[in-house]
Amino acid sequence: MQNSIFSTAREFARRGVQYAVLLAVACAFIGPFLWLLSTAMKSGAENIFESPPQFIPKAPTLENFGRVFESLPFVTYFFNSAIVASVAVICNLLFCSLAAYPLARMSFAGKNAIFLILISTMMLPFQLLMIPLYSIAVTLGLNNSFFGLIIPHACTAFGIFLMRQAFLAVPHQLEESAHIEGVNRFQIWWYIMLPLVRPTLATLAVFTFIGVWGDFLWPLIILDDQSKYTLPLGVNKLAGTFGKDWRLVAAGAILSVIPTIAVFLFTQRFFISGALKGAVKG
Repeated sequence: MQNSIFSTAREFARRGVQYAVLLAVACAFIGPFLWLLSTAMKSGAENIFESPPQFIPKAPTLENFGRVFESLPFVTYFFNSAIVASVAVICNLLFCSLAAYPLARMSFAGKNAIFLILISTMMLPFQLLMIPLYSIAVTLGLNNSFFGLIIPHACTAFGIFLMRQAFLAVPHQLEESAHIEGVNRFQIWWYIMLPLVRPTLATLAVFTFIGVWGDFLWPLIILDDQSKYTLPLGVNKLAGTFGKDWRLVAAGAILSVIPTIAVFLFTQRFFISGALKGAVKG
């Protein structure tokens, strides 16, 4: 009896420490976002730089969000980002899965070497590639266009790696059964492999969407036409236009991050289940 009480107490203490650590980490990550929201909801009469800082606004208002839409064509920037991110996600899922399937399920000379070369490109920073990418885009006439924004994100080494690992986890018996029935490779990829890796597809879609939606450097390089600006450029322009009114900058940042939160909340269940388990139940 005494040992059981001690074991229960130790388990309770261990869980308490775990929850305390998780709560501290959650506060550390969500704290800046809450402070940004607090700044966006403060009225012009409040000093956002007062000491000690006032976390809860004295007179909360949504006026700053309305002023953002009045000051800049924020709706246009939003739709530009939505178009670029949506097409980039579709292209990334399609091309990465097409490239990953032969690397995972076929045998051919140089397969491992090709995969190692693809993985090694992940170590190259974008800053090293942006000048040749810009030169190619200008030569092809893709500057100031959505295609120029999408192409660098259309197929990534990380996406190929992620999809290859998912395809490797699919039992070979399913593919062999399909071959016996006379199904070709493309049909196996489309009707068998992709449904079995839906959780991985959703994970890659989230990563791609967040990366494209928040991309600032490449749109800044490739775009001169302000009508094609994406949200990160719009928020940056907002900061330049109203450099002293950080309430508007905070409101613009909050508006720009809402879609990424919504996408993550919509797809978070796919991060919990395994690829094969989720496919069997789906």
